[in-house]
Amino acid sequence: MLLLLMLALSSLVHSAPILNTSLPLDCEDVYNFKISVMKNASVPSGVYTIYPAGSNKPVKVYCDMGCLDNGGQQDEKWTVIQRRFNGSVSFYRPWAQYKEGFGDPAGEYWLGLENMYIMTNTEKYQLRVDMEDFEKGSAYAQYTTFTVSQESTNYMLNIGGYINGGAGDSLSFVNGRGFSTFDKDPTGNCAEANGGGFWYYGYWYWYQCHLANPNGLYKYGNVGTPYTGIMWQSWKGYYYSMKTIVMKIRRTNLEDLTTK
Repeated sequence: MLLLLMLALSSLVHSAPILNTSLPLDCEDVYNFKISVMKNASVPSGVYTIYPAGSNKPVKVYCDMGCLDNGGQQDEKWTVIQRRFNGSVSFYRPWAQYKEGFGDPAGEYWLGLENMYIMTNTEKYQLRVDMEDFEKGSAYAQYTTFTVSQESTNYMLNIGGYINGGAGDSLSFVNGRGFSTFDKDPTGNCAEANGGGFWYYGYWYWYQCHLANPNGLYKYGNVGTPYTGIMWQSWKGYYYSMKTIVMKIRRTNLEDLTTK
């Protein structure tokens, strides 16, 4: 049994190499390094530096070092890839900026599709999407599989293994779809019509492009204009725009395999 678990854990690593294994790939690496150096010291959530593309390309990220799961237990260390909470940063951006990333990891930001591609093809990752409404309600959706393919596929999304955290599943709808921005949109016009870049489905009608729009326009609650706000249809419907939404990833580990 132990041998099988060890083999399963080894299969979690993709074929894409880490360019320098001494540098942190994600927030889990940051945490482990800090603990090894500082021993019993705590490692708070905050902005840290990772190196998904090697030593010459440091990337600032926000690390959630104390996320709680649905049972109130402390979960693993999460690397935040997207964060919205006050509308201070516009997410209506061209392809080049979504590729490289934008914003401030201490505030609102997008990590960058190329970084996501490198990370999720070096290790296997899970995705968690946390959201809050303007009435102090909160929920999340979690997915045990999250991979972003290379740019030649328009950074195609591979997502699966939904875990219910109260928000419902609004993201599996775009599994297998490429990323869209207003200046590079394989769907035709979904990005322009819905106010931001994201993985959209690409129906003929713009209002059938998605069930989730985390990078949409920042609005306030139950607004009159549907679809274009920061919406998660399975929790609040098409007409409600969230107060906060955070997308974050962590590696799949041995504990995940033994608790299924």
